[in-house]
Amino acid sequence: MAGVRPRAVVADDSHFMRSVISDILEDGGIDVVGQAKNGRDAVETVADLSPDVVTMDVEMPEMNGIEAVDRIMSENPTPVLMLSAHTDENADVTFEALDKGAVDFFTKPGGEVSMEMSRLEDQLVEMVTSVAEVDATAATGSEKQTSAPTSSTRTYVENPTLLIGSSTGGPKMVERVLSELPLEADFRVLIVQHMPDGFTERFAKRIDSRSDYDVREASHGDRIGGGEALVAPGGKHMIVSNYRSGRLRVKLTEDPPVNSVRPAVDMTMNSAAEVITDPLFGVILTGMGEDGAAGIKAIKAVGGRTIAQDEETSAVFGMPKRAIETGYVDDVLPIDDIPNGILNTAKAEVN
Repeated sequence: MAGVRPRAVVADDSHFMRSVISDILEDGGIDVVGQAKNGRDAVETVADLSPDVVTMDVEMPEMNGIEAVDRIMSENPTPVLMLSAHTDENADVTFEALDKGAVDFFTKPGGEVSMEMSRLEDQLVEMVTSVAEVDATAATGSEKQTSAPTSSTRTYVENPTLLIGSSTGGPKMVERVLSELPLEADFRVLIVQHMPDGFTERFAKRIDSRSDYDVREASHGDRIGGGEALVAPGGKHMIVSNYRSGRLRVKLTEDPPVNSVRPAVDMTMNSAAEVITDPLFGVILTGMGEDGAAGIKAIKAVGGRTIAQDEETSAVFGMPKRAIETGYVDDVLPIDDIPNGILNTAKAEVN
């Protein structure tokens, strides 16, 4: 409700970090109604106070963040934002927390006990505010898995390229879409998920293990053909630099952030629209901000097909809403219908 300050619980085993995070949130217009020193304490505090959002440290004694998220989502569903140190081990653990129901994660600059949180205070407040608006009850519902049509019932256009952009709440949505795309459709897939360096490689490996497509984190100069997918690495824009004979090439740049993010969906979609002459498909999934709106417009301008996730199934209806507002989105669909929505638009005309 407009004008109402979100109510937050801050869970971290460091007293210093609890104080720093609480001060940042309070200064940003968020009421910190409780603090928890470990996962067990967090579960009890959420049950007692019914906050709008929880910031959850990953590594804590007695009960870690993953176990705490699992308990909270089963007993008192509440939007949870994981606060993760930037380490390989924490990257794996953080994705496990997302599997348990956490909405998204925020990377602590400088490690578990960070002296640098203040330089990212605006981003933290914005993310906590967005996560607080998520319907955690809906997120705990069963995830319907639809079966994609097989090649025996469908013929697809030749050399299609699929571009997917997402942010807050996006990792699970991207995984679901890719897991339901049949290899027979032969897409070249480019994925831009707002995520820091070190996490995108793990993200790509997760999608690869859940999909028939060959998925990897993009490297500078990478080339891909049908049945392959690239994930833009954290901290770098992924640009389509060349397209020939059904294979596309990307380059990575450290140009300034676009829409306050890097990688930016717009950078990838705009470059694809400029270079690729075969069928293009653009999809914008859940996320805050406006990244992807200009890219959707560029794809549509060259005859591509576009889809946005609907408000009901989006954790944060920011990016899809902005894309829809351009007037260049062909279909607005719930997440369960997006794979078939993509395949329907990629169906070849049979004479």
